[in-house]
Amino acid sequence: MLKIGIVGLPNVGKSTLFNALTKAAVPAENYPFCTIDPSVGVVGVPDERLDRLTELSKSEKTVPAAIEFVDIAGLVKGASEGEGLGNQFLSHIREVDAILQMVRFFDDPDVIHVHGDVDPVRDIEVINLELILADQQSVSGRRDRLKGDVKAGKKEAVAEEAVLSKIEQALLAGKLARTAGLTDEEALLIKSLNLLTMKPILYSFNGKAGGHNLSEMNDGRAAAAYELVESLGGKYVGVDARTEHELNDVAGEDKEMFRSELGVQVDGLDALIRGAYETLGLITFFTTGPKESRAWTVKRGATAPEAGAAIHNDFKDKFIRAEVIATPTLLLDGSWSAARDKGDIRTEGKTYVVQDGDVMVFLHS
Repeated sequence: MLKIGIVGLPNVGKSTLFNALTKAAVPAENYPFCTIDPSVGVVGVPDERLDRLTELSKSEKTVPAAIEFVDIAGLVKGASEGEGLGNQFLSHIREVDAILQMVRFFDDPDVIHVHGDVDPVRDIEVINLELILADQQSVSGRRDRLKGDVKAGKKEAVAEEAVLSKIEQALLAGKLARTAGLTDEEALLIKSLNLLTMKPILYSFNGKAGGHNLSEMNDGRAAAAYELVESLGGKYVGVDARTEHELNDVAGEDKEMFRSELGVQVDGLDALIRGAYETLGLITFFTTGPKESRAWTVKRGATAPEAGAAIHNDFKDKFIRAEVIATPTLLLDGSWSAARDKGDIRTEGKTYVVQDGDVMVFLHS
């Protein structure tokens, strides 16, 4: 299961967002919100397509895709040198697949900012610098340990040293390791270092209903933040963590009315989860039947056997073929048998690249 760490300066809404996400968890027998510890929660991913497939198949059980969110302690300047929770903070980030960086995006004199004023660009740069400094230590330490093998001319050590040198140049220039332009082969050579700035980062700009949101002000701060994130090759989503948390207590049919009254037009949590999927390069495929309708998560570009491995290794190792139909087509046809009669179910082989929303049946030896 993929893990996303929620990071940010103290008092920017990380825990509020975490509570909103975990409280909004989709009920599912396999993925109840579970408190592995108070700051870790498994959240089912809402997907209307899955709900409709459950209705179609009259499934006894619905199992959504799931993401594990980790609420990581607030970062302070100097974390890479052990300030605040420093080392603990950084070790928690190493364990996640991606980073969700919370950034305050509203002015309110009643909500204290750790730096006194609200400046998203500075806040992003403070956090990224701490991650960069921590990575500099990791890279420098690894290069020191490789010196003997490099001097001896060991091929693997020489290749790794070349990659580390490239990354170090980027880090010393104040850039994320992700921007070093590594090939897939080069990235594999340094994968075990688990560098913080190699992880995908999704930026979440936290607004406030009724507050002075930067997105609505023309003072340049919002535009500068958008520009910075784009220059970093990242993506951003807007969310109002407090409102989303409060809306979890509102019945489904009343939510849109309350959103309208509060001036929050979009479901911030849905947008955030979709953003997380995009940042991680994920897509969803489905299996459906009377016993269960389930969403499965795979990397974009996965082949049919690779998708099968998400269910069971046999589906990859002993793959013969897959029967495939797009969700909208299956829903339109009304049943699997009707879809088969219409010729809408395709047979695909080992090289088929799975598409988001495919409904699949795997055949193996």
